[in-house]
Amino acid sequence: MPAEQESSGDPAPSPTGQALVGLRERAGYAVRSRAWRLRLNGLLAVQAGVAASLAWFVGYQFLDNPAPVFAPTTAVGIVAASMGSRLRRTIELLVGVVLGLAVGDTLMPLFGIGAWQTGVVVVLAIIVALLLKGGGSLLTQAGATAVLIATLEPPVRDLSLPRFVDAAIGGLIGLAVGLLLVPIHPQRTVRRLAEPVIDPAITALHDLAAALRGRDLAATERGLGALRDISPRLTALNEGLDAAQEVVRLAPLRWRERPSLAFYTEAVRHMERSLHSCRSIARRLTRALRDDEPIPEEFPEALDLLADSVQTLRCMIRTRDDPSEARGQILTAVELIGNAQGEAAPDPTRPHTHRLGYSGMIAAGEFRTAANDLLIASGLDADRAAALVRRTADPEEWK
Repeated sequence: MPAEQESSGDPAPSPTGQALVGLRERAGYAVRSRAWRLRLNGLLAVQAGVAASLAWFVGYQFLDNPAPVFAPTTAVGIVAASMGSRLRRTIELLVGVVLGLAVGDTLMPLFGIGAWQTGVVVVLAIIVALLLKGGGSLLTQAGATAVLIATLEPPVRDLSLPRFVDAAIGGLIGLAVGLLLVPIHPQRTVRRLAEPVIDPAITALHDLAAALRGRDLAATERGLGALRDISPRLTALNEGLDAAQEVVRLAPLRWRERPSLAFYTEAVRHMERSLHSCRSIARRLTRALRDDEPIPEEFPEALDLLADSVQTLRCMIRTRDDPSEARGQILTAVELIGNAQGEAAPDPTRPHTHRLGYSGMIAAGEFRTAANDLLIASGLDADRAAALVRRTADPEEWK
């Protein structure tokens, strides 16, 4: 009777199979990323198209301009401006147009059209913008307008005023479309920008907690890297918050959302601050492992609980539910950190026995800062939040 072959389980995937799996994962991530960008910025394309069409129509029909180049160009530039700074960008773009027109219309009739003439006009326009302490938008628009003057138009005098009116109309139309006719939905925009910040942060905190339990330095460094990778998304989130505030301030269609957006913005900003503290926690805990400092089991448990509180808090902010559950998770995490720092000792001259090293103690302080910001995000005022954190971290002091 033939001997039965022992089963060794599923065969290990081949290198080709692993490469295919990795390729599928990267392709899926790329598709999701593109879909998220389209969902977030799709309205921008609509705004730009509407603004360009309206600007061209107004320039052609009402300004008697057979080729209204500057009106749609400026309108699209305003719509595509950084979110939350369209008023400032409008002013910078119009000033840049004026500079480009002034320099181009002054020099091109004297020098004519050509390669070196175009270069000289652009250099002089940007130098003038720099002397006026202009920002990037002003410099770009001054140079671009000078190029248009040098290449699209013949060297004819006395056209600066009509061109400026053309550009001004385009700028106003772009501003009106972006803020009045087709404004963004403030809370929806901020929520979509917050997703790629909060979700990876929650995952990174759980991963960091698991790495600490196993004292896995490489995994801890990966968690720190994941929290650092969030920084560019935080910049986009801040721009989105500014844009949302600008819209509810200026767009009549969104005025009714001012109170809810004020609460939402305050909560998101404090959650963002807590993530900065979480990055500092990860950095100090990475140093603690490198220096072979002790990490009590309460610390990773507190990190898991803090990550859970961020998830609970996000749902609470969206639905405006009772924040008691999130606050309870935060304060329980703070209590665990207090236990990780030290225990009561029988010697009255040494009231505490320290269980953390130097870097661990700094991480504990950053943890309390993160908890304080999350409590404020839940709706508590700063004084109340600070008092709760202090009382929970060291109850003996408050007896």
